[in-house]
Amino acid sequence: MPPNPPRRATDEGLAYQRRILEGVARTFALTIRPLPGNLYDATGNLYLLCRIADTIEDEPALSPDEKATFSSRLVELVSGQGDPDLFSHELGERLTAATASERDLIANAWRVLSVTVRCSDAQRAAAERCVRIMTRGMVTFQRGATIRGLRDLEALNRYCYHVAGVVGETLTAFFCEYSAEMRKRREDLLALSVSFGQGLQMINVLKDIWEDHHRGACWLPRDVFRAAGLEIDSLPAGRTDPAFAAGLLELVAVTRQHLEAALRYTLIIPSRETGIRRFCLWPLGLAMLTLRRIRRTPAFASAGEVKVSRRSVWAVVVVTSVFARSNLALRLLFRLCARGLPQPSGA
Repeated sequence: MPPNPPRRATDEGLAYQRRILEGVARTFALTIRPLPGNLYDATGNLYLLCRIADTIEDEPALSPDEKATFSSRLVELVSGQGDPDLFSHELGERLTAATASERDLIANAWRVLSVTVRCSDAQRAAAERCVRIMTRGMVTFQRGATIRGLRDLEALNRYCYHVAGVVGETLTAFFCEYSAEMRKRREDLLALSVSFGQGLQMINVLKDIWEDHHRGACWLPRDVFRAAGLEIDSLPAGRTDPAFAAGLLELVAVTRQHLEAALRYTLIIPSRETGIRRFCLWPLGLAMLTLRRIRRTPAFASAGEVKVSRRSVWAVVVVTSVFARSNLALRLLFRLCARGLPQPSGA
């Protein structure tokens, strides 16, 4: 870790972190509230580090090589090397598409990193691994991003691992350090954590199809749509083609399978750890509701058409919180939400 300590007390970094989370990710800021002990701040810190990585990759003014350079510098900063002020200044000057909150985050990266260096050794090691894997994967996939989509479902699996599955592994490391009981089930949790992350990321891939396409990227697998009788090259003109709906529903089915794995992951968590369970259940519930909306309207033209309402968000929070301790009730709730969703064609 760095020989030079943070320039301010950790309390300032924590206060900034909690404030900026509300700006860059209001839903996530809600989701992490139930986490107990230092899991709340460690998880919030991990999210902000990943958000910095996302800001780099989403910046159109940066060339692929420049993105790779800034991403490598971010990994160095997380490992305790480099100058966060210089990083913030040089990256901030290049931002053209970032929101005000994202600019604020980049300008105050040192505050976020001041929290990182005060996390436990295990948390820091897990976070560094996560950012390294994520940024390398992002650079690789961004270099090859086109509106022609990904080659096949396996390529989509690899993409989802690098941007979300590795986060599932990292959070599992956090949880297992916190709970001796969860450490006993570490391998079981890790086996499901990547699928949990992929399920949530596939929701993003599906609902953001047309926004991504507008930016010149497509993360849909060509083989799935070709099997349905459509070449992705014909999009968006083919959005209302029945073949597009067939391909999309196949991905809905695959996503459902991953979210079923997410439920199994959650049920392994000791029932008394209601805070961790709620942290897992809230995004899982919202993902299932989004998936249902996509299933009902496969010809949607924007993410807003399948966005879950604020009322539904609070319904998920309340219902899953009430039944967080009951595996039986949670299985029944999932079964109700999954009613009408397709199964993969190969299942």
